[in-house]
Amino acid sequence: MNYQIVISGVGGQGVLFVTRLLAQACMDDNKRVLTSETHGMAQRGGTVISHLKVGTFKSPLIRPGNADLLVALKEENYPQHRGFLRDGGKAIVNSDEKDVKSVDLTPVDADAMALQDNNLPSTNLYMLGAALGSVPVCSLDRIKGQIEKVFSAKSDAVRANALLALETGYNHTCKEL
Repeated sequence: MNYQIVISGVGGQGVLFVTRLLAQACMDDNKRVLTSETHGMAQRGGTVISHLKVGTFKSPLIRPGNADLLVALKEENYPQHRGFLRDGGKAIVNSDEKDVKSVDLTPVDADAMALQDNNLPSTNLYMLGAALGSVPVCSLDRIKGQIEKVFSAKSDAVRANALLALETGYNHTCKEL
């Protein structure tokens, strides 16, 4: 199956980190992957966007109206990048708006989840888990494996918090759908 995914946020939120985790997990599944990223004014809170294509594509950029999934780590990025979604595509948006749910948008209050778990550095992983619960581009276990590799030099507590964030986001979206 082919997937086109746009991940959007601002500098420091981990857009590129999430993209790399997802890309590597897909490659570990022997899937072809293309990525492209735009940093903009990231160090000043500017927009960071990455394009991730999984499957038989020739170009890494996603044209407007073609993305299967938009992951907005910051709510304000949703209207800015909504145009990338295809008809029937899905958006997972870091938002506390419970009543915002529409055909294409699923709000996930990753900030509140991270605050409740005292796990603020992992907000992006709550969103990645939610995205995987919505569009199964790769298995949750593949992403867990990547987290184990990436955080292998970190403490057990850091690894456990990262895995908790991923699973919590995943379970939240699976429950909502």
